[in-house]
Amino acid sequence: MANERTFLAWVRTGIALMTFGFVVVKFSMFIRQLGLELGEDPAVHKGYSSIIGIIIVITGAAACLYAFIQYRYNTKKIKTLNFKYSTAFTTLLAILIILMSVTLIIYLFHTAK
Repeated sequence: MANERTFLAWVRTGIALMTFGFVVVKFSMFIRQLGLELGEDPAVHKGYSSIIGIIIVITGAAACLYAFIQYRYNTKKIKTLNFKYSTAFTTLLAILIILMSVTLIIYLFHTAK
């Protein structure tokens, strides 16, 4: 049962990341469209938020994919009573989320001027 709960927790994390990335991309498009409606130069709102949003969505999809692979692997290991815990992906995902957060913070400070 713990294997299923862990799998579902990773899927929720992946879905949350994909949703956040989608919102970042769509908000960027909204700001660009709003600028066009107000007669501003499109180059004023050219930024990296679309790229950052897409990277966040990809990270969320990768988390879901890895969750499924890890779930299947752990199920086999539990059935054979040969289970060994690994924190490699958890550490990698945490580092990626921290790097994306720092990138977003720097980007927001840069564009807020």
